[in-house]
Amino acid sequence: MNIIHSVDVDKDAGGEEDTIYLAGSEPTARRLSIAPVILAGGSGTRLWPLSREHYPKQLIDVIGVNSLLQETVGRMKGFPAHWEVRPMPIVVCGSEHRFVTAEQLRERDVPAHLVVEPARRDTAPALTLAAALAAANCDDAILVAMPADHAILDIVAFQQAIAIAAEHAQRGALVTLGVPPTRPDTGFGYIRLGGVLEGGVHRIERFVEKPALELANQYVASGAYWWNSGIFVVRASVWLGVVKRLQPAMSAACLAAFAEGKHDGSFFLPQAEAFAKAPSDSIDYAVMERIGTASPNGDAIEGVVVPLVAGWSDLGSWDAVWEALDKDEAGNVARGRVVFEGATSSYAHSEGRLVACVGTTNVVVVETADAVLVVDRSRVQDVKGLVGRIKAQHAPEADAHRKVHRPWGCYDSIDRGERFQVKRIVVDPGARLSLQLHHHRAEHWVVVRGTAVVVRGKERFLLSENESTFIPLGVRHRLENPGKVPLEIIEVQSGVYLGEDDIVRFDDTYGRCN
Repeated sequence: MNIIHSVDVDKDAGGEEDTIYLAGSEPTARRLSIAPVILAGGSGTRLWPLSREHYPKQLIDVIGVNSLLQETVGRMKGFPAHWEVRPMPIVVCGSEHRFVTAEQLRERDVPAHLVVEPARRDTAPALTLAAALAAANCDDAILVAMPADHAILDIVAFQQAIAIAAEHAQRGALVTLGVPPTRPDTGFGYIRLGGVLEGGVHRIERFVEKPALELANQYVASGAYWWNSGIFVVRASVWLGVVKRLQPAMSAACLAAFAEGKHDGSFFLPQAEAFAKAPSDSIDYAVMERIGTASPNGDAIEGVVVPLVAGWSDLGSWDAVWEALDKDEAGNVARGRVVFEGATSSYAHSEGRLVACVGTTNVVVVETADAVLVVDRSRVQDVKGLVGRIKAQHAPEADAHRKVHRPWGCYDSIDRGERFQVKRIVVDPGARLSLQLHHHRAEHWVVVRGTAVVVRGKERFLLSENESTFIPLGVRHRLENPGKVPLEIIEVQSGVYLGEDDIVRFDDTYGRCN
């Protein structure tokens, strides 16, 4: 066996060395398994205001009762092929989303390997970290890399396509799933089909960027192009070998970050300084557009595209969300408290207040606690630019919702003005906030449900329902829920500065100390 590279990630209590096998090595004698890889990054711009940078679309229930992330992690259950599907998917997410990602996985009772990127570097480095983790188990698993924010309606058809893709990946091909287009669309990348293989599978001739509308019309009319789904199937060793050949700086940075990384509870944290040296690039740009020349052993790597006809959507715009959902007889879609009167082909989403659409046509209306979007369905691609303008104005609505999730629970900023802010804070049973202080604000706490343990300076005491306390400026304090029901308090902040960065942490269960 040709061992190209090995790393010790201190994975096991026994400190055994884990070995990564790169392309060119022989698979082990064990049967090859499938390792689901969920790429759970995202900037939260296209489905604003429901999606935000700190709470992107994979974390929200865009088209169902579960979040897109929760739907994605269940997509490989009941896999019909003879492959062994690993029960714990590898989920790669950003540091700002790691706790809510872990909580959503717990809600669905899905154990997972959570790899936390210390910086955003796009999908190619993310998949490289996942491949390194999968390869460390020494069985050269076949990776099924899926974005966490897509929708697939026909799971059986999806799994059948993955089974075909896995057969090609087992023999060393880089495989992607392509969606036969149903219309010209400028929001997708395209794959030009090459020679036909058995079962309607094609070789990949080339990847094509998102085209202008005229060119998209030509692509669809020709029948020689499929949409790029962003789903990839490849052996871990093949991916690592190709990245080493085509993107040596990325390969070196990712493998070093993996080798020097550490476990933090259920999270694996790659070494930040090493990972920062990795170039930021997508799977398409870094590898797939160059597979005709990729040659770890002197031979071109074969690229294969398998058709996916399974009700796929990348949900990349509000128009795509409208298209994915059931409509009334006038073509309207309503979610939440919505009333239509003489409206056609419209989408309306309410998070709380009643939304009434009268005589609207081809309009999207999305209401949240702190923002309302109204956009013509033909202009939904402009929402991303709009969010950029909002961000340039340093408006908080670009980044976070009024309700903010934390590893201990959540808080909702229900009112604010000059020198004051009112929050509703919910602390999960058994959870506690960090031991902290503020330089610029004092806080008043009123318990409205449950029982609180309060640390204030050298004091430690209980607060029950309808009791309150005062936290002076500059005093160390902590809030804890010792009970079995959520603890709810109303917090009134007062001071010259009320920003979330005015927190100095001294002790924190979740590793967030300053």
